[in-house]
Amino acid sequence: MILFPAIDLKDGQCVRLKLGDMAQATVYNPDPAAQAKAFEEQGFEWLHVVDLNGAFAGESVNGAAVDAILKATKNPVQLGGGIRTLAHIESWLARGLARVILGTVAVRDPALVIEACRAFPGRIAVGIDAKGGKVAVEGWAEASELGVIELARQFEGAGVAAIIYTDIDRDGILTGINWESTLALAEAVSIPVIASGGLASIGDIRRMLQPDARKLEGAISGRALYDGRIDPAEALALIKAARNPEVQP
Repeated sequence: MILFPAIDLKDGQCVRLKLGDMAQATVYNPDPAAQAKAFEEQGFEWLHVVDLNGAFAGESVNGAAVDAILKATKNPVQLGGGIRTLAHIESWLARGLARVILGTVAVRDPALVIEACRAFPGRIAVGIDAKGGKVAVEGWAEASELGVIELARQFEGAGVAAIIYTDIDRDGILTGINWESTLALAEAVSIPVIASGGLASIGDIRRMLQPDARKLEGAISGRALYDGRIDPAEALALIKAARNPEVQP
């Protein structure tokens, strides 16, 4: 089980949105690279980064900030937002990303995702963002008629490293993960699922470690870490204890 701290990039700064609304952005750190280093020093093992401007623009916008993050941390980094072509995927992986997250293009051109998985095995994740149970695209600005499980099943056997599943209705408002829909997705596909959207408290960490949620690869936390609602040391100790039952948190 992995707890992924999130760095969402808007105009070169580390922010968090409320309900996916770019107009409701809170700046938490003007220096994303320093934030990445801080997460590493706190003991986190991975980093989840989203280029918010890129998600809306359909191309990378915060590339300089991402490059700075990659230089600042030894942790593997996964990046989503505006990555829409095979050349773009190849370029980002060559710059040091552990894996890229494909969202809108997974809906628009699923064949590209399958091709990318063949070209870069183990390094392609799919981001599925849902509103009312339907997949949203273009930085959450557009809703589709595609169901979450329907989309996920298109990639069974393709070699997708993980599905990052975000419930937009809960993102950034600290109401807790939508466990019902997240676990339903994890049951429906063999691809590892990462929960995102609404992680609010240490109680959510404990819930994530219950037997029925152990099938998840992990969860992403943003606002709750920045606001201090989740203590990193406590959360990571719980996860370590779950991995090694003889270790007491």
